[in-house]
Amino acid sequence: MDLHQLYPGLKDLKCRAKARLPHFVWEYLDSGTGAEIAKARNRSGLDSVAMLPSVLHGPLEPDLSANLLGTLYSRPFGVAPVGMSGLIWPDAEGILARTAAAARIPYCLSTVASQSPEDLAPHLGEDAWFQLYPPKDAGIRTDLLARARDAGFKTLVLTVDVPVASRRERQVRSGLTQPPRLTPRIAAQIARRPAWALGMARCGLPHMRTLDKYISGAQANLPPTAHIGYLLRISPDWTYVQWLRQNWDGPFVVKGVQRAEDARRLQEAGADAIWLSNHGGRQFDGCPPAISLLPEIRAAVDIPVIFDSGIEGGLDILRALALGADFVMLGRAFHYALAALGTAGPEHLISILSRDLEANMGQLGLSTLGEARNLQLHTTS
Repeated sequence: MDLHQLYPGLKDLKCRAKARLPHFVWEYLDSGTGAEIAKARNRSGLDSVAMLPSVLHGPLEPDLSANLLGTLYSRPFGVAPVGMSGLIWPDAEGILARTAAAARIPYCLSTVASQSPEDLAPHLGEDAWFQLYPPKDAGIRTDLLARARDAGFKTLVLTVDVPVASRRERQVRSGLTQPPRLTPRIAAQIARRPAWALGMARCGLPHMRTLDKYISGAQANLPPTAHIGYLLRISPDWTYVQWLRQNWDGPFVVKGVQRAEDARRLQEAGADAIWLSNHGGRQFDGCPPAISLLPEIRAAVDIPVIFDSGIEGGLDILRALALGADFVMLGRAFHYALAALGTAGPEHLISILSRDLEANMGQLGLSTLGEARNLQLHTTS
C-alpha cells in the first residue's frame, strides 16, 4: 500500500517510531529539558500564527525551490544535526546523507554523531554541512575543520547554545547514560523492540566516531546526559567566532541564536547566516517560543536566517518563511521517520512535507515561497 495511505502525516510516523524504539531511545529523541515548557511553547507558538487564505488565483503550480548561501535547493528545508543519530536507527547518518543528496536538500552532520566525516564522504551531496561543537584545543579544532573540508563538507555550522549540559530529566528517568551501557533495565527495554535490536546487533552499539581520534583512556565522571564530547569542548566566545571565520573558507553559519543584538553582532563578525533555534526546547526551559523571535531577528540582519524548533509540517514551514526565515531545518522529524520506516522513512517525510507545502500554498494563493513574506498574518491567543 502507498505509504501516504498508512502514514499521511508526521504524527503517524511519530506514533510508529515510539512503538519501534526502546523506551530509553525514544526518551532521548523526544524529550526536552526541565518540565518541557519550552518544547510545548514552540508548538503553541507556531499554532498561534494564522494566515488568511486567498482566492480566485486560478490553477497554481507551486515552486518549492529555495536559494540559500549560493545554492539552489529543491525544497526550503533540510536535515538538522542530531547527536548520536545512530542510536535512533542503524546507519542513521548514512541514510540521511544519501536521502538528502538524492533530494537536493542540505544534510548537516553533528560533531557528536555516530559516524565520522570520513564515513560519510562517499554519501554526501554537493553542499553538505558540518556542525561544530567547539573544541577547546586549537590543534583538535584545526584538525576537525580539515577533516570536514577533506570529506566534502562545504558549510560550517557553529552551535553556540550548549555552554553546559542540560539535564533532560526524561532521559535520566529512562536509564539512558552516555555512552549507553547495557544494564538489566536497558536490556529489558531492548528485548521488547526486536527490529531495533536486530539492527543494532548487526551494526554494534553506536559511539561518537568523530572523536575517537582525540580521546584516550576511560571516560571522566560526567552527568548521565553529558557525553564524552564535553571533555573536549568549551563555551565559545567572540574571539572563537572570529578564529573560525578566519580559518573556514566556505559559508559560515552560527546556530542557536535567539537575541537580535547577538544576530547583528554575528553579521558584523562575518557570519554568512544566522540560525535561530532554541534547540527544540532541549537546553533551556525558560525561553520563549522560537517562532516569536523571528521578526526581530529578521529585522536585525541582512544575511539569511535559518529557523528550527518545533517544525512538524509544511504549514509550519510556511509560518516560518512568512515571519522572515529564508530556510527551515528539521531534526527530530527526520529521526521519527527513520525509526518508523527505516531507510524509507526520510524520503517519505520529504514527500509528506512537500505535499503539505503545495496544499497550503494553494490555499494561500502562493506560486513561490518568496511570496509568503507578503501574507496577511493573524496571531491568535
